[in-house]
Amino acid sequence: MAIPGNLLSATTESIDPNTSGWTPKSNCTITKGSGGRNGDGCLSVKATAAGEVQVRTVASYPVTAGTTYYTFADTAGTVAERIGIRWLTAAGVEVSITWSLTTLAASSSWHRVSVSGPAPAGATQAQVVLSSTETAAGALHYWENVYLGLPIRTVGNLLDWNTESAEVDASGWQVEANATIARQVPVTTWTVSWYYAGGHTIAATAAAAGDMSVVTVARPSVTAGGEYLAYAYLQPPTSSSTAWVELRFYDATGTMLQATRATLAAPGTGFYRQLVSDFAPAGAVSCAVAAGVTGATAGQVLRFETTVVTVAPKIVAGSVLPYSAGSFERGIAGWTVPSGVATRVRSTPWGAVSYMGSYSMTVTSSTASTSTLRSPRVQVPGAAGLNWRAQITALAGAGSWSNVTVRVHWYSAAGADLGTSAGHGAALPAAGWYRINADQVAPAGATQAEMEIVATAAAAGSVMNLDGLAMWQVLPLTAVEAVTASGYARVTLRELTVDNLMTVYRVQQDGTRTLVRGANGLIDKDPIITDIMVIEDHEAPLTEPVYYRIEQYTPSGTLSTTRVSDPVTVGLDDPNLAWLKDPGNPQRNLLVMIETAPQWTAPIEQARHKVRGRQNAVVLSDSRGGLEGDLSLWTRSDEERRALRQLLGPGNTLLWQTHPSMGEEPSMYVNVGQAGLARAGGNADDPWRQWTLPLIEADMPVEVGVSGAKGRTWRDVLTEFATWDAVRTTYASWEAVFLDRR
Repeated sequence: MAIPGNLLSATTESIDPNTSGWTPKSNCTITKGSGGRNGDGCLSVKATAAGEVQVRTVASYPVTAGTTYYTFADTAGTVAERIGIRWLTAAGVEVSITWSLTTLAASSSWHRVSVSGPAPAGATQAQVVLSSTETAAGALHYWENVYLGLPIRTVGNLLDWNTESAEVDASGWQVEANATIARQVPVTTWTVSWYYAGGHTIAATAAAAGDMSVVTVARPSVTAGGEYLAYAYLQPPTSSSTAWVELRFYDATGTMLQATRATLAAPGTGFYRQLVSDFAPAGAVSCAVAAGVTGATAGQVLRFETTVVTVAPKIVAGSVLPYSAGSFERGIAGWTVPSGVATRVRSTPWGAVSYMGSYSMTVTSSTASTSTLRSPRVQVPGAAGLNWRAQITALAGAGSWSNVTVRVHWYSAAGADLGTSAGHGAALPAAGWYRINADQVAPAGATQAEMEIVATAAAAGSVMNLDGLAMWQVLPLTAVEAVTASGYARVTLRELTVDNLMTVYRVQQDGTRTLVRGANGLIDKDPIITDIMVIEDHEAPLTEPVYYRIEQYTPSGTLSTTRVSDPVTVGLDDPNLAWLKDPGNPQRNLLVMIETAPQWTAPIEQARHKVRGRQNAVVLSDSRGGLEGDLSLWTRSDEERRALRQLLGPGNTLLWQTHPSMGEEPSMYVNVGQAGLARAGGNADDPWRQWTLPLIEADMPVEVGVSGAKGRTWRDVLTEFATWDAVRTTYASWEAVFLDRR
């Protein structure tokens, strides 16, 4: 699969089907090898003689001086290696090469090397250079999965790129206690399609025996009361080392107000992602991430990379339960046992048993009895009279559980006990994760709540693991509304099953089903990546009621559930108006005034043969083509004129939608030929223009996806750019900012 944003071609990236994207730079020959992961092909580099071997991309790729770029590759061989970005002038003269550090060791298994840096003054082009120093002639080294482009940041990360990745230098980190900081490139194998981790790591070395720690230099801003999540991939010195990551909050004077630590329960000495979350306390204006080892031995090295701090996600959209109390990544987060013999601890080690993240809460009952577990109390202002859902995901680890009931305990603003809802219970099967949930209406006066789990162990020593806990106000599974002013229908889908597949149809009155368009094209067994999804259907017919059918499939393609929406009608009040829409760029859609509908022709390709002696000719015909005709319309302002030019500019297939009283097909996909633009007469400053658009009927474009921000928010723009002047210099329009088209 092509790496998103890669400046390299697919052939250069994957070395499939050939090596045409690469050429020797010094002391080597190249051939196509096999056994790659990004496609079967890989670049096989053979040393001509002992010494450094270099290969580079054949092509040079345009860059902007001062902009930071990133390159990485997966490699394997018998010696250590490095990767570089070669900067060139417009004349192809080398300015310099930004090299990565050399890997700490050699490995014949695929592992990652990478480097990032700003393009120097004078550089207008760049190449990727791959290097290894071989010990003998004929030695082979292998490369594949190569990327060159802008940094691939974690969306939503409040930290800058270099602090997150350490791919430029180690300046994003500072020593706090008993440590030195450097960068290293250990031999690390990452999944071929995991692009957020590279080769460079921060290596914190204990200067002496004792506790050691380092902390980010950056202090990104936070909002007091907001919940934040931090994590880093840690490589502890030993599996028994007490390595940790910490989320810290500071006030306006830089004084630390709160530090929340999560300790890694390492199963080995690989890289493990450790998460920690907490709420920013009153007075907090900034945050930082720290990492360290408690009780380190002199010379021990803690390596870490891909450091992130972000607004904490919700386990389920709208959940009022803190992330820490539903995912257990740093501990049991305030859960208590008000009755019964059950004990509860965080599972261990990392990755041993979890439904989400890397840990779960392990509940053990020493006797065959009933115990109640209770969450920390949460605020639910305005909860009274509303329906709430409490949900857990549970696994029977040992023994058996005859009943597990989920319910909610309600309290007033003053803390008065308002009772417990009835909840819902079920026996927990012997194997696999199972979801148990219960809906309940909050009583009058309820503003606080605690989730309760009442579990009955059927045998002494029974063990249950809990994860993915959430509590949220329940809204309709499927909601639909007409946004007539913008000419589309909005479909909101909730409680989708992540990792399942989904198909969405628009169903018309006559039963016709049409696939609805999404970010990747028509939504036909697309992977579900979040439990809530909002779809804007800009191709819904006008003035005709439609409804939507949603089908969910298992990852293997088996239909699991279906649901349908209520009917919805997108209106068009003025019959003199019509919509011209770009299915892939709905932000350009335009409502225009029609002067004259087309006088259609239906062309056909024919060959006429006059046979001697016959009265009638023999005519051979192809099938008749789509309609063709000229549409005449008005733009009534300079803004409309510019908007129509922007809509027509790319030459994409458009959708023309009219009012039924116009007597046309209500929805028609068209290609637009050479457009005529004339003044309407009158004064020179009259903004009205008369357009003549030659239309050719077209098929619905099936591969076109809806352009969008792909999860980027203003926070990402603020993190990436120091000033608005930098934003204006990088992007040509607000649409380019929205689509991240630089």
